[in-house]
Amino acid sequence: MVVEVPWEELEPAILNRLVEEFVTRDGTDYGEKLVELDTKVGQVKQQLKRKLAVVTFDTEISSANIVVAGDLPS
Repeated sequence: MVVEVPWEELEPAILNRLVEEFVTRDGTDYGEKLVELDTKVGQVKQQLKRKLAVVTFDTEISSANIVVAGDLPS
């Protein structure tokens, strides 16, 4: 089961590690120019604040993820 986790309830250090892991995954950098890690982290945090992205937790595999808000299962 995948549940949404309010990002505001995560400790700042945990949120930072989750976002950093998300933006450094293989295959996540498709741009023509290099974007600094801090910039990418800031962009994802803004997407979380604007509810364009959400933090999820898969209870079956005990794994957190960040997904586009519209991609959540109903």
